[in-house]
Amino acid sequence: MKRRASFQIKHHRWRRKLFTALIFVFVFCIAMVLLVDSQYTKIKMLALISPPSHKPKIAFLFIARNRLPLDVVWDAFFQGDTESRFSVYVHSRPGFLFNAATTRSEFFINRQINGSVQVDWGEASMIQAERLLLQEALMDPFNERLVFLSDSCIPLYNFSYTYDYITSTSTSFVDSFSDTKESRYNPRMDPVIPVSSWRKGSQWVVLTRKHAEIVVADETVFPVFQLHCKPIDPSKQHNCIPDEHYVQTLLALKDMEAEITRRSLTHSSWDISSSRDPERRGWHPVTYKLADATPKLIRTITDIDNIYYETEYRREWCTSKGKPSKCFLFARKFTRPAAIRLLNTVSLLCLIPASHGSSLNP
Repeated sequence: MKRRASFQIKHHRWRRKLFTALIFVFVFCIAMVLLVDSQYTKIKMLALISPPSHKPKIAFLFIARNRLPLDVVWDAFFQGDTESRFSVYVHSRPGFLFNAATTRSEFFINRQINGSVQVDWGEASMIQAERLLLQEALMDPFNERLVFLSDSCIPLYNFSYTYDYITSTSTSFVDSFSDTKESRYNPRMDPVIPVSSWRKGSQWVVLTRKHAEIVVADETVFPVFQLHCKPIDPSKQHNCIPDEHYVQTLLALKDMEAEITRRSLTHSSWDISSSRDPERRGWHPVTYKLADATPKLIRTITDIDNIYYETEYRREWCTSKGKPSKCFLFARKFTRPAAIRLLNTVSLLCLIPASHGSSLNP
């Protein structure tokens, strides 16, 4: 009887130990499942918070009257990108749509922005259109550089060269200089815009995302331009063109001139002294027509490596990646026949993708 009782006691102890061990294993398994689930949840949350890496994009911002007459040239240019490193936005007249009937390039279809305004030359509506384009482009978090282009502008180099040139520096490209020789400054702008911060330059700027956000957020300088910067001042003492002063002056007021490269990447020719065409004279740059569209013209523009600013007695030598470079990536103003002629010749064709002609290393 004693042996049987002893056996039962040992058997009971063994069962109890086994049961305890099973409970431990069960609890351990549950804990591991919960831990793995917790880690998986954290990974999912991190994936949502930190989106996958994406190359910075350049936003090309076109200001057009209606259609883009040079869309086929830009179509060839954009085809040079295979990594989704750009986006396109167009400000055209209110109600105008880019569709298969109005553009021959897929890159412009439905790329018009909503809420566009009627733009009149020399009026503040031009800088209003620029602000609308920037606002739309900033909705894409990957747009790190924002380039303003006119509807008569052409690219001078292929996409890869253009992309590397613009993104290789942390600065904006803003043609900006002190405007002391012309009576464009209106004293009524003071004290919001003191004369010491008054700047002039080309409207065809390339902005970093930081500077674009400053332009969009501005609620102080823009209203002053609307009131006091007009092409024909009532007093006939001031002749102010808003788009040639706004961005430059705003960045000067924000003490950000150290963050810009003080030149434009878009070439315009103002040397009209020898022109026999009366339509080419005045406040507007030369318009290149069919007869002007030659390889020599393109070489003349792409050979420029410095810019002289007469009002500041300053010569800007152009650089890229810390080395001497050519100054311009774009040029204007070109008619459609002139641009098409260039596209069909080696002068411009070889600077666009290899699929459209022979390749040329800038």
